[in-house]
Amino acid sequence: MNQENPKKTPHNEHAGNLQKDPDDWVTGAEPMTAAQGSYLKTLSEEAGEEFSADLSKADASKRIEELQAITGRGREAAQ
Repeated sequence: MNQENPKKTPHNEHAGNLQKDPDDWVTGAEPMTAAQGSYLKTLSEEAGEEFSADLSKADASKRIEELQAITGRGREAAQ
């Protein structure tokens, strides 16, 4: 197993893996940020889905992705 510190690895070596899995976030268990909450509330309303204000950062990120798929938002950034 490679014990190399990914923060010290040149950025271009990780170009294919631009987004870390929310399950691997060090701060993923912390409460979602205000920005996540605001965007999640907007997406929930647009999708006609229930909004939950007590999600963690990681769970909010995953829920945002789910709701983006439903609403069609965020596709420009994913391309």
